[in-house]
This record gives sequence, C-alpha cells and structure tokens, in this order.
Amino acid sequence: MTATTLPGLDAFEATLARHDSATAALEDWCASRGIADPAVIQAHKLTTHAEPVPEQVRAALRTASGEEVSQRQVRLSCGAVVLSVAWNWYLPARLTPAMNAALKDSDTPFGKVVAPLRFRRETLETIAGAGKLCPAGTISTHRARLVLPDGRPLAYLIECYTAANLALTPP
Repeated sequence: MTATTLPGLDAFEATLARHDSATAALEDWCASRGIADPAVIQAHKLTTHAEPVPEQVRAALRTASGEEVSQRQVRLSCGAVVLSVAWNWYLPARLTPAMNAALKDSDTPFGKVVAPLRFRRETLETIAGAGKLCPAGTISTHRARLVLPDGRPLAYLIECYTAANLALTPP
C-alpha cells in the first residue's frame, strides 16, 4: 500500500489544509479521532546541535544580513501519541519578549505561542511519505512558511506526520 492510498490520509490532509496552525489542526484531528481526551497538543523539545541555518530557510524567510534565526525541533503529541516531528526556524525579532521566553522555556507549541500575531500559512510542498529529515514511518511531509498579516515571513517549517495519525478510527 502506498502513502497515497492509506485509509484516512485524505481526511487527515483536509484537516491540515483547513488550519493555518498545525497545532490547531492536530488538536482538531486528535479530538475527532478520539486519540486523547482532552485533545491537547504538547510540543516536546528535542535536543539539537547548533547548525548553520540552511540557505533555503534564510531565502524563504527573506532574512536581512545578520538577522537572527532561531530553531526549535519538537515532537507534537496528543496525550501519549506522537503525531508529528517538526523543525521550525523563526525570526525572534518579530515576536514579543514573552513569546520568545515561552518558546525557549516551555513545551507550548509554536502555533499557540504566536497565535496572537494572526499569521497565515503558505504551503510550500507536500510529500506523500517521508521527506528529508523525516523519520521512518512518516506518512506525510509538509514544508510551509508562516506569514504575518503585513506579508513578512515569520517562520519556516518542516513537518513529518506519523502513522499514529491514522491508527485509530473515529468514534
């Protein structure tokens, strides 16, 4: 069975497409599938090595020379179920000090922390299965950019959605 024929994948992709925030989409999906009660998404930060920001990320974020780009790698879970592994490069200068502190010191998902900025999501690429950086068992990979209402980029994302999203059928 290929990734494009996985039962429930079309419904999952449609849920992702309805939301600008992957966090909001995963909470919606988690609730509708009965994955956990309450359907709350947690971001579990993963230890990463400080690596230079890829040029593709800097280009997508349209960074100025020397502009700081922060990175956060997380596993997003609903209850005990890991729904995605994600890489997020973002521009801390476009966030409030409280938002930057929350991203550094908490497991609150990026989408929840920056929701007051009213960003919109621009999908750059969707791949059936595992894309670059994604772990084995990834059913769908998304590359996206989050953009502020004035059109300035805020974040660049690589999201690897796990097979656990399709493991349970809706109640």
